[in-house]
Amino acid sequence: MTRIGLAYVSGAVPGFEDFGNLPTDIVKENGLINGNKASKELDALIIPGGTLIESNDINMGLNTEIKKMARDGKPIIGICAGFQLLSNQIDIGRKSPVPIVKEGLGIIDVNFSPLITSDRVKAKVFNNSFLVKNQTEDVNGFHTHTYGKVEGDAKPLFYSQVQRMNYGDTNKKGEYNIFSGACNDDGNVIGTMIHGILDENPILVENLKQQIDIQNLDDIYNRNNEVKKFLHREVGINSGIKVPPIKPNKKPKYLMIGSNGSDSGKTFILTGLAGAIRKRGYKVALLKVGPDVRDIIPGLYLTKGKMEDFASIKIGHLGWKDIESTIKILNNSDYDIVLIEGVMSVFTGLLNEKVPFSAAEIAMSSKIPMILATGVNKGGIESAAVDIVAHENMLNKLGVSVEAILLNKVYNEDIFDTVKPYIIENTNVEDVLKLPKLKSADMRGFIPEVEIRYELFTKYALDLIEENLDIDKIINMAREVEFEKIYSFDEIKRKVI
Repeated sequence: MTRIGLAYVSGAVPGFEDFGNLPTDIVKENGLINGNKASKELDALIIPGGTLIESNDINMGLNTEIKKMARDGKPIIGICAGFQLLSNQIDIGRKSPVPIVKEGLGIIDVNFSPLITSDRVKAKVFNNSFLVKNQTEDVNGFHTHTYGKVEGDAKPLFYSQVQRMNYGDTNKKGEYNIFSGACNDDGNVIGTMIHGILDENPILVENLKQQIDIQNLDDIYNRNNEVKKFLHREVGINSGIKVPPIKPNKKPKYLMIGSNGSDSGKTFILTGLAGAIRKRGYKVALLKVGPDVRDIIPGLYLTKGKMEDFASIKIGHLGWKDIESTIKILNNSDYDIVLIEGVMSVFTGLLNEKVPFSAAEIAMSSKIPMILATGVNKGGIESAAVDIVAHENMLNKLGVSVEAILLNKVYNEDIFDTVKPYIIENTNVEDVLKLPKLKSADMRGFIPEVEIRYELFTKYALDLIEENLDIDKIINMAREVEFEKIYSFDEIKRKVI
């Protein structure tokens, strides 16, 4: 009986992709399967992405089994953070004045350092492993990583063609300019930064099947279904939070988390809401306006949801899929709630002649309701209140329904109570919500763009959201929507004036 393991450890995102529907067994931190060593039980192992390096939660038990399987010539595929784990070392100090170096297992001879890409990609293939045999055309998939610069002497497998790096366009058209996959000398241990590599490239899946001599595909797929049921029974990983039976599918309802600027806490709010709504049995889709889908990964860590190919809503030339196609797909899906994270301010890009180019325009296109959030930590609660009122008034002119205003990082409840009536009196909003400032918010491992640990970030987000917000009331703010139109630049200018 063929067995393919899937690493299930804190910081991993094993629901992020289907891995060709091949994993048959869950492998936890101790490296055991039913009390036996994984190296004895498994024919192959898949290590998913996540924050495995930052979380430091793969202990010596699983490390030892990975090394043993590698020595025995068994296939191991590490994706994104799984690739980093297999490498020599990883510099995770993106915003640090000095490198912050973490050691890998040293199985694939490469090193990692900071480089951001979040593109759908095609990748050129180098024939250095069983996995790519007969793969004469480019492979498909997507990148979503912060520490993606790969350098070293390992045999290359993939070079990806990317549109943007570190938030800027590459200006290189059709060039394969990112080293995105490698293998060990024997070719049995594969690392790649390309997510979806087994879901979108059937030749690679067929090669893996042949390598481990799968005889009964029905058995593989049946046991894979049991693995997926296991994944979706728990919110997050090793949390002990069980998901009740899935509610009967209805047409999904939508809610956008918008803001008046960066650092407002959109990602934190979306993450907590995603986990809290999933705890109530709803199937939650998570989308991001624009290309940076890294922002929704903590939420997917809690929901065990897939990074769908429509997860990035296109604005201008940035992103994966346009809003019209996205809503058409979702309205025929089994999702119950769709949460959409905006980008920067809801008005960033609004007066750009590229249409649509802002979160406000995406909301306008389909009358998507919104929770409008603001952080109060920089200019104070009073300043945030004045600014958020102006934002709501303009959204109202544009025809966007703001269901609630949320003041985030509130440091003084008395001041909040003072400004709340001002917000209500000067907007069409009845619900003015607040989240308190977290005392631990300066901890490393907690802040996106510095060093995020999914298990830590998501726990704080889920706990704070559930302690301070009425989740059922927020669910009722979501609405069914249909795509209507993209407003032209001239139409937007007339509405703004």
